[in-house]
Amino acid sequence: MVLLPRGGAWGAGRVGQAGMGEMGRTSFPNFPAIDASDRTGFAGNRLDRIAEARTGLSAADIGRRADARFYLFSDDHAVLAGAAEAPVALHDRDTALALQADLDGAVLLGFDAGAPRLAARVGVAMDDEASSFWVSDLRSLAVEGRLAQHDLGAIAQARSLVSWHQRHGFCANCGQPTRPTQGGYRRDCPACGTQHFPRTDPVVIMLAIDGDRCVLGRQYRFAPGMFSCLAGFVEPGETLEDAVRRELYEEAGIRTGAVAYHASQPWPFPSSLMIGCFAEATSFELVREVDELEDVRWFDRAELGAMLARTHPEGLTVPPAMAIAHHLIKAYADGGVV
Repeated sequence: MVLLPRGGAWGAGRVGQAGMGEMGRTSFPNFPAIDASDRTGFAGNRLDRIAEARTGLSAADIGRRADARFYLFSDDHAVLAGAAEAPVALHDRDTALALQADLDGAVLLGFDAGAPRLAARVGVAMDDEASSFWVSDLRSLAVEGRLAQHDLGAIAQARSLVSWHQRHGFCANCGQPTRPTQGGYRRDCPACGTQHFPRTDPVVIMLAIDGDRCVLGRQYRFAPGMFSCLAGFVEPGETLEDAVRRELYEEAGIRTGAVAYHASQPWPFPSSLMIGCFAEATSFELVREVDELEDVRWFDRAELGAMLARTHPEGLTVPPAMAIAHHLIKAYADGGVV
């Protein structure tokens, strides 16, 4: 049995996962003081993941510590307590047991000031209106801003890992049951010895620009009047730049040249990484991909400002501030991009 200590090597004194806004910059004085990624929803995770020290760790054992706390899930929804305007997302072991959480199958997310943080799925239905607990989808939590950023970031990590374990209980190589190891960051197959690791799917999301105008599109499922950046999954054997160029041509019919990275965002639906870029348009006639987009247009900076302020005369808007698309659009509208 391996039980990690309070603080010491794991906790106080370690750099952890703090964003550059907290750590500051000393070696690169010309770089921005705050990562653009830090402004997006789900990016505030401050847990020390102890990635280099997971060998032989048992999340179930660590979860027995008195200072262990749990992010709990019912299906894909976070289990919360307290008032709706100030919810509590982190629960003690007694609460987890009362909600019949699968603590033997818990995942160790990391440590916060030396105290372990884990994730588990509850075993009771969360539809009792008299209960002091309630559930919320993660997108709503991020949009409404009712949780601290560090909780929201940890919940994104937790949701992706809990979802991965639920969907990968059997070996893709031989079909036999697998078992969690490394604190829940790996599943091993006892039958054939294959090791399985959580995957993160890279998605490029980009703004094609031409001087003082840029391309935005709207999917059929978007809220009325909302336009956003175009996006798509990176394919095998493809660079990020090539994925940006391919997706812009497929969805909007335009060619692009230079591509510049701006920011990224964890996207726990179930486990993607949104990689935000700007691309220089080299052709300008838009050809909409009708199966993907309801509309695609050029917008100038003045229009973008009105859309961000929700004062556009046609009632057009952009995604909320939790979304990386919002920050790509705002950076360009504010003149932070050529």
